[in-house]
Amino acid sequence: MSHANKRLTAGLARRQLPVIAAALLMAALGGCVPGPAPGGQAEGDRPTYAASYPYAIVATTAMVADIVRQVAGEKANVVALMGEGVDPHLYKPTRHDVRRLMEAEAIFYNGLMLEGRMTSTLANIAQWGKPVVAVTARLDPDYLIQPEGAVGHPDPHVWMDVAAWSECVETVAATLARFDPEHADHYARNAAAYRATLAELDAYVEQAIVSIPEPQRVLVTAHDAFNYFSRRYRIPVRSIQGLSTDSQAGVNDINRLVDFLVMRKVPAVFVESSVSSKNVYAVIEGAQQQGWNLAIGGELFSDAMGEPGTFEGTYVGMLTHNAATIAEALGGEVPEGEVPGGP
Repeated sequence: MSHANKRLTAGLARRQLPVIAAALLMAALGGCVPGPAPGGQAEGDRPTYAASYPYAIVATTAMVADIVRQVAGEKANVVALMGEGVDPHLYKPTRHDVRRLMEAEAIFYNGLMLEGRMTSTLANIAQWGKPVVAVTARLDPDYLIQPEGAVGHPDPHVWMDVAAWSECVETVAATLARFDPEHADHYARNAAAYRATLAELDAYVEQAIVSIPEPQRVLVTAHDAFNYFSRRYRIPVRSIQGLSTDSQAGVNDINRLVDFLVMRKVPAVFVESSVSSKNVYAVIEGAQQQGWNLAIGGELFSDAMGEPGTFEGTYVGMLTHNAATIAEALGGEVPEGEVPGGP
């Protein structure tokens, strides 16, 4: 079949969406179909093709949406379901969300069970032949962090390692090239340019973190979202909650953390934009009872980016903000010169 005929077929298929949407909507919300494997690529067997421009793409998180925008450029309109301050661990799609997913021509998600409550919805939609792709699908399983006691469920916070997230850009480019073969070179060029920016960002973050004096180089956050950041940039991380914000921190967990911080004389701990700060303040209070004044070092972006339309509302801005905030609060230095991808 010629590409023109494929486009025509795709257009006809989209006109049929209102007929099937109601039935699929109920099935998707019912969660009756098993989800894709952790980190896997839930993609329909029947290929679909771009019929017109800009075509519609829906991404689950703002971080995923940002890299898709960078690669797709003007060829697509990209919308993120989860906006500023939204916790993807707890997010449950609404009927409106499922309609948006149905109307999209391609869907990208993080994978690795980050979107736990959306997994069955994504699997249902993929059965209809729509590209539904985990950007982490091509990462080497050996590279993924396997938390203790979480067999088969790797840590999903891959975007905290800029080098790993850069690999995810290639998955987006390859998917869009299959979906829209006529513009494969366009996606490849955009991906290469963005990866060059991410290489600069990776160096910036490393320089900022390594400047923190060794005894104070400990990152304490509300939940366990910074393991990849820790490994890549060589800063030990302690968190109050586990990988998911569904987990609960016990009194003993908080007391052990307080003892550690007082012993190391760590100057600051951090709150997160998408996670309750209640437990962080409990740690600060516990340290004060032992005569050590812990400061709030600032707010970090973990599971969500900043406000749309701001520099922090981009992936590059998110990581730049985090690195600078951590370095300044813990006694390090913000790298001089131009910020990678900055305004």
